[in-house]
Amino acid sequence: MSIEVLNESGEADVNEQMLIDVCSFALQTMDVHPDTEATITLVDEPTMADLHVRWMDLEGPTDVMSFPMDELTPGGGRPDATPFGASMLGDIILCPAFDRKQAEMAGHDLAHELALLTVHGVLHLLGYDHIQPADEREMFALQNEILADWYDSMTARGVEYQPKPTGAHAFPSAADREELDRLMREREAQHADPHGTHGPSGPNAPTQNEN
Repeated sequence: MSIEVLNESGEADVNEQMLIDVCSFALQTMDVHPDTEATITLVDEPTMADLHVRWMDLEGPTDVMSFPMDELTPGGGRPDATPFGASMLGDIILCPAFDRKQAEMAGHDLAHELALLTVHGVLHLLGYDHIQPADEREMFALQNEILADWYDSMTARGVEYQPKPTGAHAFPSAADREELDRLMREREAQHADPHGTHGPSGPNAPTQNEN
């Protein structure tokens, strides 16, 4: 796998090698062509907010966005599928400043949150989504399985980027993340409007998060 990390976030405490490792592990687990390429870009909150509203028509920053290279797959399907072989899967966009706050609320560290979101982003690049309840359950179960197996693989390889967390939200269900999304929206709205002048119907009212 060829994974490139571009840190444009201004955050210096992100282990880029860890992101490459977990991304590569997820792609290998999903039996992606070994010469496939992907990019992970770390951005700041204003940049993520701009992408969020431009592509999803949703206000404010979010935790992760994925941009698959669909044009490489005429007729649909995975970009690395036969007969296309190795290809550029696409881009995963992470926002460490936002993700740090989300990690704190979930009860684990930033490194684990970024690993979780990287796996989530990989699955989106491979065509998984969580629009329908059955698809949502499948995607989150697969995400948690890959993430847990990655931690186990680090033990087997004698590698450790961060300890495997044991908190209730470390390997979340879709319902867990929906609740976390709701709490994060409330927190962001409160920070943007600390005196509550807009109320629940104001410009910072909760909106659906794509994660």
